Amino acid sequence: MDVSKKRRTLLKVIVLGDSGVGKTSLMNQYVYNKFNQQYKATIGADFVTKELQIDDKLVTLQIWDTAGQERFQSLGSAFYRGADCCAIVFDVNILRSFETLNNWREEFLKQADPSDPESFPFIVIGNKIDIDGGNSRMVSEKKARDWCASKGNIPYFETSAKEDYNVDEAFLCVAKTALASEHEQHDIYFRGISETTSEVEQRGGCAC
Repeated sequence: MDVSKKRRTLLKVIVLGDSGVGKTSLMNQYVYNKFNQQYKATIGADFVTKELQIDDKLVTLQIWDTAGQERFQSLGSAFYRGADCCAIVFDVNILRSFETLNNWREEFLKQADPSDPESFPFIVIGNKIDIDGGNSRMVSEKKARDWCASKGNIPYFETSAKEDYNVDEAFLCVAKTALASEHEQHDIYFRGISETTSEVEQRGGCAC
């Protein structure tokens, strides 16, 4: 009997980006269908979970929200390790938040240290497209798509957490991308793990 097929797949997703681009808003809209103008800045890191079905698989998406402030940027490799996908968010109305995409990508690769950094899955989200009817945009969709194409065709989504526009679609892509990545990375790892599962459970299974 193959027990593993009945288990849920847990996927770890890290959300990065400058402070104030709407990371927490996007996550809360996606998980709780709520939008609140009065979010406090996230201190350190926090995560939410959402369960969904992709094809015939039950997937638990564990979405980690990081503070965008520079002083919290070095949360340590334990936080980033084991991630199956990384979503980087910027505000289409703030050019600087777009210009730091590469810094966030590099920081993630340095901290997470994936086995194959070239093929590690990222997704880029341009948020707050609702503001001022789009008239205050500083980053065009073309510019964002060009950047994503130059980094190995990273999927790109434009969203509004406030209007709940394209949020589900963006995170569904995150989940599918993470699932594909998880298969590749963990197939070998899980083959010999069934005997040691109880030992991991006793330890709590988390290094952070």
